[in-house]
Amino acid sequence: MHLKGIYAPIVTPFHADESVNYPVLEQLIEYLIQNKIAGLVPGGTTGEVYAWNDQERLDIFQFVKEKVNGRVTLIAGTNSGATRDVIRYSVAAEAMGYDALMVAVPPYSRPNQRELLAHLSAVAEAVKIPIALYNFPWRAGTEVGFDVMDGLAKYAHVIGIKEASSDMSRVYAMRARYGDRYQIICGSDDQALDYFLWGATAWIGGAASCAPSQHHAVLEAALANDFVTARARMDKLMPLLRSVESGSYLQKVKVGCELLGIPVGNPRRPLLPLTDEDRAEFEKIFKAI
Repeated sequence: MHLKGIYAPIVTPFHADESVNYPVLEQLIEYLIQNKIAGLVPGGTTGEVYAWNDQERLDIFQFVKEKVNGRVTLIAGTNSGATRDVIRYSVAAEAMGYDALMVAVPPYSRPNQRELLAHLSAVAEAVKIPIALYNFPWRAGTEVGFDVMDGLAKYAHVIGIKEASSDMSRVYAMRARYGDRYQIICGSDDQALDYFLWGATAWIGGAASCAPSQHHAVLEAALANDFVTARARMDKLMPLLRSVESGSYLQKVKVGCELLGIPVGNPRRPLLPLTDEDRAEFEKIFKAI
């Protein structure tokens, strides 16, 4: 499996009482499919997966699968704090017919490299569908190091890594070390153009939930080797990406969806909505893209 295009770690709409708003989730799914998204990733950080309960994760996976109905690629975010739970969610997603999994470092426990390799190996041995690793050391506290990637190379269905370290030297090192063995997927949004210059063909971008066509336009030009156009399009999108990267990422993406007429609601606590001042500033940026 080779990923190509823009993949949105879709936000989760909530009612005022913090229950999942499934009609609005369907509305968002349809909007994203109509606006050139190559795939959806329920269960990502931008979807507030850390705030879902066990049944919600399975219900959301099933709902998204049924509504998409084969129209775009589906990647299930199955990360959790315990190996047994990651395996359970991964096996469930495979049984539902998901195309692939995205598996990050377990949160909070900060496993060392030996422990992380054992964890990811156990997941790989439990399923047959493609797995994309997710390296986001700023949030997880642990890096998916090269010792781990070396150890996972024997699993052909571990196809690549969403790299969100913001360290381009790691991208160069991975290319030199692994060649085409692992697909490098852009996860550092404000560095996307650099990734495409070095051959990346896929971008899993959190802000794609509220700006899918703008993300697609950048990648489309890059894949056509028209980097002058790609840079011009990235210039226009960059203020949005820099804004969301600067803090309150999820809240800003949800505001962006609201400005599109998709009422996704507030985040679940402990996160709070933007202040009036921050919202006004973000709205100005969003309306300029």
